[in-house]
Amino acid sequence: MAVKEFFNLFLVISALHGFLFSAILFLSKKGRVKSIIFINLLVVSISLNNFQSWILAKDFFNEYFFLDYIHIPWHFLVAPFFYMFLIHYLEIEKRSKNILNLVLPVFIVIILIRIGFVYFYSNNKTNDIVFLFEKYTSIEEIISLVFSLSIFYYSFYILNKKENLFKRILTYDDLKWINTFFKLGAFTYLFWITALIITVSLNFKEFIYSYYPLRVLTTVLIYWVGYQSVLQLRVLNERKYLRKQMNSKISIEIQDNLNEDNLNEDNLNEDNLTISKDIIDSVLVGLELFEKKQEYLSKKITLNLLARKLNTNANYLSKIINHYKKKSFPNYLNTLRINNIVKQLKKDQIIRKFTIKAIAQEAGFNNSDSFSKVFFKMKGVKPSDFIRNLK
Repeated sequence: MAVKEFFNLFLVISALHGFLFSAILFLSKKGRVKSIIFINLLVVSISLNNFQSWILAKDFFNEYFFLDYIHIPWHFLVAPFFYMFLIHYLEIEKRSKNILNLVLPVFIVIILIRIGFVYFYSNNKTNDIVFLFEKYTSIEEIISLVFSLSIFYYSFYILNKKENLFKRILTYDDLKWINTFFKLGAFTYLFWITALIITVSLNFKEFIYSYYPLRVLTTVLIYWVGYQSVLQLRVLNERKYLRKQMNSKISIEIQDNLNEDNLNEDNLNEDNLTISKDIIDSVLVGLELFEKKQEYLSKKITLNLLARKLNTNANYLSKIINHYKKKSFPNYLNTLRINNIVKQLKKDQIIRKFTIKAIAQEAGFNNSDSFSKVFFKMKGVKPSDFIRNLK
């Protein structure tokens, strides 16, 4: 298969995939969420751009040359739609600028200019008009590139310089996936700049091969962020629900269930503690409060941090936990976390439908892998199998 044929096949398949993705998402419950609406528009823009490019590359309307003049520059909308998604996902839209108020009028003007070329071409079918149009499209693309880069940089600035505006979201999502998008996006812009330089160096004559890598990379990136945003929004909403349920009533069953699980812990210190009774009593009271307030759900908790909180040192705290809880500090934390989430799963059927990722993160683990390993060690079964067996 020739490169051009492969590229054309990629264009039409990616366009159809995008349309299908958008239709399914639009009809889903999540399709009405503002952030998802803009991600959907982002995917639709790329899909329309690819489908339009495929039609022109296949020369279906070659005899109607004026159709090339109204080749709509959908790429002009990609960065603005992503920006709109970002501010809605971060829940800062009320404190951010609505760029679409500026973009849409400019976009309409661009289309009107192209329609103007149709009028001039229909009355003056000369090569000068054709060359002038090719030159105009390149200038238009340069403007689009600068405009897009500006919005891209401003979006990056918001994400990395204004964390105080969306601290709440950071408690549910570390936003690493969005930062990954920015890194890949910057790489994509390099392809765009390269393709444009080649076009200009060829005296504004189209050199479609220079756009092959750009179209492929852009399409893959946009569709990836589309799927990723849907998944992350689901996890975010699930974590919000889980946290609300966990905080709705202080757990009083955790302490009673703490010793239900017998982990094979070696070298537990059962010797008489050389610590004063006052310190021991103070630490035990602090641990009881620590458990009742479910502070073990925090991923940031460490032995040193908890020791400072309880006005003792890490060595004393470790010895007391080993002696009275019969567990090392890491297993003490993990036992509290696993027992708590098991209790939640048993009493709430809604949570059983959630992703393991959301459950793991709200249980206090950094990721689903570490959660699954600890869960299997304590319960002898994978979390997904445990949930499946619940009635």
